[in-house]
Amino acid sequence: MRLGAFLAAFAMASGLAHAEGGEEPHGRRAAAPEKPQWEIAATGYWNAVREGDSYGSGIFAADRGPLHLEARVNYEARHAQSAFAGWTFSGGKEDAISFEITPIVGGVGGDVRGPIAGLEATVAAGKFDFYVEAEYVRENREKVSSYTYAWSELGYRPTENLRLGLVGQRTRAYGGEREFQRGGFVQYAIKKVTLSVYWFNPGSDEQVVIGSVGIAF
Repeated sequence: MRLGAFLAAFAMASGLAHAEGGEEPHGRRAAAPEKPQWEIAATGYWNAVREGDSYGSGIFAADRGPLHLEARVNYEARHAQSAFAGWTFSGGKEDAISFEITPIVGGVGGDVRGPIAGLEATVAAGKFDFYVEAEYVRENREKVSSYTYAWSELGYRPTENLRLGLVGQRTRAYGGEREFQRGGFVQYAIKKVTLSVYWFNPGSDEQVVIGSVGIAF
């Protein structure tokens, strides 16, 4: 990514930043599903690709109660823009096992065009959590280009502000031979701001390092 692209992408968002009042929504939500007012979160990403061109991407999320709205730039592919609407179902207890499941539907335009159906889900137990998002993109121009994208995180919080763990993604955004990327990540939250670093394929020719800055409003 170039610096200008990163700054532009920062306008897009995910719910990894802390919400107001110390509540921590999981996954891409900007707020817990029981909150009745609008909450917004934005995250900008810098994708540093060892054997390719680096680029910026971003995600924006707006939530009111169980309603979840989301927009992305350069996510399904470079030079692509997508938007989604979803509804969150949650359950469990905070001091035991809790979960959130958000089916989403939307579409993408740009270098990839077509409808999208997907799912975002989180399961949390104590200091551990597992987040997964998956979506099927049906390419309107070439059916052979239809594709399933996925991102998953297994996280652990040794302290309230620090989260670290393992990450994996299935994507075509970087090119190369590896459709499935795997590695580790670390996140640190300061009030409403979350700083993250993801390191995929460590030490290989197809290494990708992603730095991100997220903020909740």
